[in-house]
Amino acid sequence: MSFARRSLPRSSRFLVLGGLLAALLAGCVTPPKPAPAPVPQPVPQPVPQPVPPTPAPPAPPARTAFVPASFADLPGWQRDDVRAAWPAFQSSCAVIGKRAEWKEVCGIARTVNGDDERAVRLFLETFLQPHRVIAPDGADTGLVTGYYEPLLRGSRKQVGPYQTPLHKVPDDLLTIDLATVYPDLKGKRVRGRLQGRKVVPYATREEIARTELKGRELLWVDDPVEAFFLEVQGSGRVQLDTGETVRVAYADQNGHPYKSIGKWLIEQGELTPEQASAQGIKAWIAGHPTRRQELFNTNPSYVFFREEKLPDPSVGPKGSLGMALTPQRSVAIDASQMPLGVPLYLATTQPASDIPLQRLVMAQDTGGAIKGAIRVDFFFGFGTEAAENAGRMKQSGQVWVLLPRPTR
Repeated sequence: MSFARRSLPRSSRFLVLGGLLAALLAGCVTPPKPAPAPVPQPVPQPVPQPVPPTPAPPAPPARTAFVPASFADLPGWQRDDVRAAWPAFQSSCAVIGKRAEWKEVCGIARTVNGDDERAVRLFLETFLQPHRVIAPDGADTGLVTGYYEPLLRGSRKQVGPYQTPLHKVPDDLLTIDLATVYPDLKGKRVRGRLQGRKVVPYATREEIARTELKGRELLWVDDPVEAFFLEVQGSGRVQLDTGETVRVAYADQNGHPYKSIGKWLIEQGELTPEQASAQGIKAWIAGHPTRRQELFNTNPSYVFFREEKLPDPSVGPKGSLGMALTPQRSVAIDASQMPLGVPLYLATTQPASDIPLQRLVMAQDTGGAIKGAIRVDFFFGFGTEAAENAGRMKQSGQVWVLLPRPTR
């Protein structure tokens, strides 16, 4: 079958040719290339620094432990005449009775007949709980020393043999209670003096010996050795050349730590530990008079005194609790380790002896040399015998603290 050929109209042919031409032109023209996109520049990155590890908080210091015990655990408890400790307990109650935990106990104590041994013992065993004192290092024994109230000879004037001064508190001595700024430092104080706008340490013993704090003399005494030991005891009596006897009591201290001259003599090989009693030290000084001040200067601590009347010679000096000390029933302790004022039970031995010394005592005093949980200074009282016993007292001992039983 043949198909007849058909021709396009002329106008249509022009449209077709125009379209082909446009198509050809479009295929031959190269379109413009788009502008290249900017290459991003790398942003410098900080080099990572190693992060230091966060330091662990310091471990809290180990604390003294009070381990509950019974009165049956106290060696010699049944043999102690607790009536002898009752006046000291009552004087402590005048202070600690203001504390919440002691208020009821001390109130009941006022109703007890202190002359009745059975009544006193029943009260103690009913209302108090013994606790064995364990030091932070785990030790259950410690050092027990002794102190006493000495008698010196003196004058209000620097005359004749009275050439060694006892000083009042200097006007320029500053005492700063750190607890006012840092409550955690309750009981911590620093001492110093102003130098321009700064507080600097106060003069040491050696510096005071050179300057003598002119104008701040309280009294003058005739023996520099006894004056030094008076500072160690903390208080004493001075029999004046007028016949009057006065008490000199601890008023303040220069802020430098107490250093034991006996320990220094041992370290220097001058004395053995057995020889380093008060009597042994005084004997060494007598044999080395030119080295006396050298020895004293190894203890930078210096004590200032105040004068007190002595209306009743039978009453002991006041301790840190503010109450009169009772001979052989009052002790000095480290108040940072044990509450001041509370009853303790002490188990030790007599001076330079194996004879037991086991009795109820009251923690009524502190001292610059008394540092540690089981560290007790036993007050022997006043007089020659007290001085002899205190000088030889360097025994091992155990301590129980008696605290109110919890209310039910």
